[in-house]
Amino acid sequence: MAGFFGLFDYNKPGPGVDKNGPQKKGIVIFFELYFRKFWKLILANLLYVLVSLPVVTTGFANAGLTYITRNFVREKHAFIYSDFMDTIKKNWKQALPLGLLNLVFGAIIAFDVYFFWFYTEGFFGMIGLAVSFMLVILYSFMNYYIYLMMITFKLTIKQLLKNALLLAFVGLGRNLLVSVVLLFFYAIGIVILFYVPLYICLPILLFVYILVFPAFRSFLIQFNMFPVIQKFIIDPYYKDHPGEDREAKRALNIEDEEMAAEDEEEAIFQDLGNEQREEEEETAPKRELPKQYNEQELLRSQYYRRRSGGYPPLYPDQK
Repeated sequence: MAGFFGLFDYNKPGPGVDKNGPQKKGIVIFFELYFRKFWKLILANLLYVLVSLPVVTTGFANAGLTYITRNFVREKHAFIYSDFMDTIKKNWKQALPLGLLNLVFGAIIAFDVYFFWFYTEGFFGMIGLAVSFMLVILYSFMNYYIYLMMITFKLTIKQLLKNALLLAFVGLGRNLLVSVVLLFFYAIGIVILFYVPLYICLPILLFVYILVFPAFRSFLIQFNMFPVIQKFIIDPYYKDHPGEDREAKRALNIEDEEMAAEDEEEAIFQDLGNEQREEEEETAPKRELPKQYNEQELLRSQYYRRRSGGYPPLYPDQK
C-alpha cells in the first residue's frame, strides 16, 4: 500500500544505510518496524476483532495475531488472512482452553476485587485486594509469553504455563516496561471515558480498539518478549544441539556466526558465477551470421519451387 497522503510509503527507494553509522536504539527500531507494517497491522487488527467477537474464541484471536506480529517483529513475511487462520488451525487445541482460562481468571479476579472492596473492611480487606492485584500482575506477565511460546514451540499447556511462570520473573525488567506502556494507554482511555461526553468518547475508543490497539499491544509484547525467549530458551537449546534444524532458526530470523558465514559464502559464489559468465562471453569466438538471400536468389528459389516442388542449391558448393 502506497501510504496515506504519501506518509508511511516504504516502497520508495531511500538513501540507503551507512554501515559505519551509529546503532539505532530499541525505541527507534520499534517505531520503524511498526510504521513499516502499519497498514497490514490494521488488517490484522480487524481480523482479530472479528474472530474474538464470540468471546470464547479470544484464544484463537490471540494465537493468530501473535503469529502475525511475531513475524513482523522478526522482519519476516506473513500473509494476514491465511497465516492468521493457519495458526488457529494448528494451535486450536491449546488456544481454546488457554483463552477460556483467561476468561475464568478475569471473572474470579473481578469478583475478588468487588468482594474485598465493598464487603470486607480493615486489614483483611487490604490483604485481599493486595493479593488480587499481585495475581493480576503475575498472570499478565505470564500472558506476555504464553501465546508467543505456543505458536513458536511444540509444548503442552502444562509446559507453557510452567515456562511462562519462570519467564515472568527472569524477564522482570521487560515485563515492567511493557506493563507501564500499556497502563499509560489504558489511563488515557479511562480519562477520556470520564471527562469527555459519552457520545464523543465512545466512538473514538471503539475506533481505536477496532483498528489499532490490539495489534499495537501484541506488536509491543512480541518486540520486547521475543529476546527474553531467545536468551533463556532458544539460544541454550541450540548451544546444546549445534547444527540442529537450522531452517527453524532462519524462519525466526535467528542466525549465528556460522550460518551468517555460510550465507555470505553462497552470495560470493553467486557473484563469481556472474563474473565467470561475463568472461566466457568475452572470450567465446564470435559466430558469423549466415549470408542473407538477395532478391534475385529469392525469385529463383520461388520459380524452382513452382516448377519442381523443391528448393535449388543457392550456392555451388551446397548439397
